[in-house]
Amino acid sequence: SYKVMLNGPAPWGFRLQGGKDFSMPLSISRLTPGGKAAQAGVGVGDWVLYIDGESTSAMTHIEAQNRIRACGDRLCLTLSR
Repeated sequence: SYKVMLNGPAPWGFRLQGGKDFSMPLSISRLTPGGKAAQAGVGVGDWVLYIDGESTSAMTHIEAQNRIRACGDRLCLTLSR
């Protein structure tokens, strides 16, 4: 696993898929070319393990989106390839 720190504000340059409500781990489904996430080395298909230190294992898709929105000017993600 690896960590990325994205400096805001949003947009962060990625789209999520999955979540507890979809019975799938949260993962990166799309990257904006040249966006903040792509520049930080995030890859399509990477699993999102933690959002700002909070485990995503029990998060629904909307909970994860809301957690990311609440980050403000700095988003810390722990991801796995």
